[in-house]
Amino acid sequence: MSDTREPAWRKSSASGPEHNCVEVAELADGAVAIRDSKAPHRAHLRFSTAEWAAFRTGVISGAF
Repeated sequence: MSDTREPAWRKSSASGPEHNCVEVAELADGAVAIRDSKAPHRAHLRFSTAEWAAFRTGVISGAF
C-alpha cells in the first residue's frame, strides 16, 4: 500500500521577505522532496535519504 498523503512543505526560518526560497518536505518512505516556493504547482525534486544526507554534509562543510 502506498502513502497518498500530501507532503507537509516547510520553508527555512531564514527565508527573506522576497520569498525566493525552496520548500522541503519529508516523504513517507524517508526520502526528501524540494520545490520552488514561487511555483509550488511545478514538479519537485526527490532525493533518497542517503542523497539528502550527502547534500547536507556538503552544505554544512562549505563544499557548496
